[in-house]
Amino acid sequence: MNFVTKGESFLEYKQEQLIQQIKVFWPIYKASQKKFFSLYFEALLKLNESYKEMGKREILLINKISRIQFTPVIDIKYKKKIGVLLPDINYVLKQEKNLPPYSFEKTSHHLDELLNILKEFFNQILIYAQNEDALLKLLFNFKKISRRINGLKNVIRPQLERDIKTIKDILEESERENFVRLKKTKALIK
Repeated sequence: MNFVTKGESFLEYKQEQLIQQIKVFWPIYKASQKKFFSLYFEALLKLNESYKEMGKREILLINKISRIQFTPVIDIKYKKKIGVLLPDINYVLKQEKNLPPYSFEKTSHHLDELLNILKEFFNQILIYAQNEDALLKLLFNFKKISRRINGLKNVIRPQLERDIKTIKDILEESERENFVRLKKTKALIK
């Protein structure tokens, strides 16, 4: 029973620590979500403007050429915080040449703005994904610990109390039987 009580208090302490971490991560997550959606909306507007001025075919051709010139490098590492593995994503967009993959003659001025927004957007999407994954892992761990605490309180503790009561009853009955035997033995000896 002491072990269960200690385990329960440890789990409650860990639960409080997770609540604190969730409170820290929540505003960070909401800020990254807001920035992600604003960049997404801005990128869609610039893409739409570029489609209007240049046409979808030209944009797709520039896209194919850009794939040759730009190479994304993503490095994912995990760090442990409060017993939870949290991702740490590093993203670098390697550019083989510093020239744009298109000419300035027949392209829209929105295309340059779109490329700058997209570079920032990809960074932000990784930050958003990292924050969301960390928050989901913390919440999943919180749920798991809550289930364990409820299991201790509602299943294991009552079962142990019943077992302890049964053992005490058996020991008391055995003690009474021994007492009666000793009395009878004493009476026989007399």
